[in-house]
Amino acid sequence: MDKQRIVIALGGNALGENLPEQMAAVKKTARAIADLIEAGHEVVIAHGNGPQVGMIQKAMTQLTRAEPEKYIPCPLSVCVAMSQGYIGYDLQNALREELLDRGINKGVATVLTQVEVDPSDPAFAHPTKPIGAFMTREEADRMVAERGYDVVEDAGRGWRRVVASPRPRDIVEIDTIRALVDTDHVVVACGGGGIPVFRTAGHHLKGAAAVIDKDFAACLLARQLSADALIILTAVEKVAIHFGKSDQQWLDSLTPDEARQYMAAGEFAPGSMLPKVEAAVEFAESAPGRRALITLLEKAADGIAGRTGTVVRTPDGR
Repeated sequence: MDKQRIVIALGGNALGENLPEQMAAVKKTARAIADLIEAGHEVVIAHGNGPQVGMIQKAMTQLTRAEPEKYIPCPLSVCVAMSQGYIGYDLQNALREELLDRGINKGVATVLTQVEVDPSDPAFAHPTKPIGAFMTREEADRMVAERGYDVVEDAGRGWRRVVASPRPRDIVEIDTIRALVDTDHVVVACGGGGIPVFRTAGHHLKGAAAVIDKDFAACLLARQLSADALIILTAVEKVAIHFGKSDQQWLDSLTPDEARQYMAAGEFAPGSMLPKVEAAVEFAESAPGRRALITLLEKAADGIAGRTGTVVRTPDGR
């Protein structure tokens, strides 16, 4: 198989709900990613942070709850930066160890990554991205009253805070990331979708109260790095239509037009499979020869080899 430049979008839930779970999860993740590196591919990893960023913000809030008059909210952009640091710390160390165990001596680096968003993005008027732990109705009502949070009931499992999820426009540190990849480093970047920032007067970047969807951020990262493939990892081996029904059908491949037809028919759940398919279509259409793959973490190498997963590409393979 020819050497490819691959961007992997790793879900935040795949990293566990707390520090001990994360340390165990990254070992499994590192093995799957190392399989691709051992096969000769260049690999860049983006990841989500849904559970982690909510946990961080909750912890920062609890620090001052005993003296509410002194409460200073920790900006969500800062919480995203914190999540990038501690997830990247575990992930890069697990990858480095796994690679060295296989006799592969490569640098692994986490880049604290800012991603520009548009302050007029309509997402800011309609928060939809759930973060943090589940709450009871009483806890949710208190957060609305005390902090002004937006909350939603989540599939009968409890209440969660929701924040804006604007589309990413540009990756601020893309030149640094590209330089590392070009010199054969494994890079962890755009953690949690990137630290969302606005451009303001002069050269100042101001943090935004938002969380960028990691699949769209990974798509932008893959496009700006001129990657050959985007792998979006999820909880199922392939994309399905009529999911969970008696006539469920797993899909080996999708063209962008087929995907759009299924999306228009409501086949893919918002906040779950829908953004993955949207990001896959966007990447597949961005340049000739590009393809996206949606599959399980442990099936990533098989998917790149064409043995499983759902491949999204244009009909002529361009």
